[in-house]
Amino acid sequence: MSATGPLPATIGKFEVHGILGRGGMGTVYSAFDPTIQRPVAIKALIKRALEPDQAMGILERFKREAQAAGRLMHPSIVQVYDYGESQEVAFIAMELVSGKTLHQRLLERRRYDLKQVGSIVEQLLTALEYAHQNGVIHQDIKPANILLTNDGRIKVTDFGIAHVESTRMVVNNEPLGTPHFMAPELINGGTATPSSDVYSAGTVAYELLTGQRAFSGTTAFVMRQVVDPDVRVAPPSVIDPRIAAELDAAVLKALAKQPAERFQNAAEFRLAFQRGIEATLRAVGDIAEPAPLSERATRNLSVAARLLRDTTNGAGTASAARGDRPAATRTPGKPLSSAHKPRLLVVDDEERILNSLKALFRDDFHVFATSNCNHALRFVEKFHMHAIISDQRMPEMLGVELLRRAKITSPTSMRLLLTGYSDLNAIVDSINEGEIFRFINKPWNNRDLKQIVHEAVEIGLTVGERRVMRVNPELRQEMAVLVVDPSYELLRSTKEMLVGVCQIRHAIDAESAMDQIDQHPVTIVLIDVEHAGAEGVALLKTLKHEKPGILSIVVTNASDSELMIELINQAQIFRFLNKPVNQQLVRSHLLAALERAQLLRESPELVQMYRPAAPAAAAPPTAGS
Repeated sequence: MSATGPLPATIGKFEVHGILGRGGMGTVYSAFDPTIQRPVAIKALIKRALEPDQAMGILERFKREAQAAGRLMHPSIVQVYDYGESQEVAFIAMELVSGKTLHQRLLERRRYDLKQVGSIVEQLLTALEYAHQNGVIHQDIKPANILLTNDGRIKVTDFGIAHVESTRMVVNNEPLGTPHFMAPELINGGTATPSSDVYSAGTVAYELLTGQRAFSGTTAFVMRQVVDPDVRVAPPSVIDPRIAAELDAAVLKALAKQPAERFQNAAEFRLAFQRGIEATLRAVGDIAEPAPLSERATRNLSVAARLLRDTTNGAGTASAARGDRPAATRTPGKPLSSAHKPRLLVVDDEERILNSLKALFRDDFHVFATSNCNHALRFVEKFHMHAIISDQRMPEMLGVELLRRAKITSPTSMRLLLTGYSDLNAIVDSINEGEIFRFINKPWNNRDLKQIVHEAVEIGLTVGERRVMRVNPELRQEMAVLVVDPSYELLRSTKEMLVGVCQIRHAIDAESAMDQIDQHPVTIVLIDVEHAGAEGVALLKTLKHEKPGILSIVVTNASDSELMIELINQAQIFRFLNKPVNQQLVRSHLLAALERAQLLRESPELVQMYRPAAPAAAAPPTAGS
């Protein structure tokens, strides 16, 4: 066994199934305990991978982790089951948690609304309160050591430098821990106390609230900032003006440089932080929150949205064109209250357009309308929007950027971009960054716009609210990328970039591509549409109608904005790549597509988010804006 060698069959009594993570000295495996019949995570240190002069100290810290965490049994702390050691390896068997670290979520530009921040910090501080009561100080609280489960709970992990009772933890004259999150006294080699963990929890809370760290820069610069008593952290409200004074006070007290000036235990910080969250929510809660939709209500609203859309189509032309549902007539009845209607967010800096869209949709939806992009993002954080319509040219930010941020906060909100001009860069970015559902040109046809929006809302109701999109990278090896390229150049580079990641297939034209897809399972189609021509465009449209689970990535240097919009609306292209092709960007888009394809495989209902537009029906123009 080695730190980078093949997968071992067993570690101790545990059957090894796969790799969850790998470091320079060891690996974390997914495994199974045959005795207890349960899945576990195995953190293994390969002894010969350790530097000889540091091995004893590292192994002692590793065993200390097992001892510290092993005595803790709390729902927000990863439970340690066993510790073992042989000549080759030392290992800890622990609870297997499905999810990602908070650090990974923040790297994905994930932002949490105030209620979610309150929940995460409350769980963290409750876990620390319990650990401190049992004589254990973590001493390395940071986002990388906080796991977020798939159902929204947290698990504190990695008690690698935790210690039982107060001791100084210094190795080779360097303090142990992460400077961005370490209390000043620990950087100075002082004694760890529960207040030290409170400081670290304060840095996590600060990053969750503001989207940035309390101190940033190089490690040395951060350490100087942390220990300098004259360097103060900017109040969170400076970055997010919504934050109430009570929440500012709680965070700043947790981040006090002198331990005596901080909360002395996690319980004090928890209570003050929750009071601050509640005060902030009251301050921004000028709109009554809609009642939560039950599963039954959601199904009924989905049917209602479909009926509304078909009624909007007059005689049901769009339904007939799709050939998958009959025309219907809306049944008269008591109107739904605003709080129980599907939610639509409209963003445009022209008051005339906002009023027009509100009038067009107010009978069908609970319409949130604003001319301010920052207000729009707060709506998305507070309420799950079933669909979002944004203009492209906005004062604070482009519509593409707004929809990109909305996608991060609420990935299943259906996004539509409204624009009065054809900017190729905006079109490409609307897919690559915002993953829009439809691109709508001004002036619009009211009937067509209502059809598109009702379809988007129906899909939004069907897929529901999902703020966590989980995937398993190991399953990518079962997937296949089909490269449609007569020159073989794109094929060669794709093989180099994805060696060992997934299967690679090749077709020289659209016809042979369809043959490949009919004969073999294909997950992603990567196609150069200029080489493929009109047949390639037809292939992309056909695939999205017949096999909507296949995702397409298009390589092009096309300057035809109408063609690009056609591919967005009728072929639901997943990503565009402009020539000359950046190889790293190709790899990034392919990996993103493989991740999304696995999500669609695990949750087939999400395929509806990639439903292509019905063929356009001839219609007289109405009074669009």
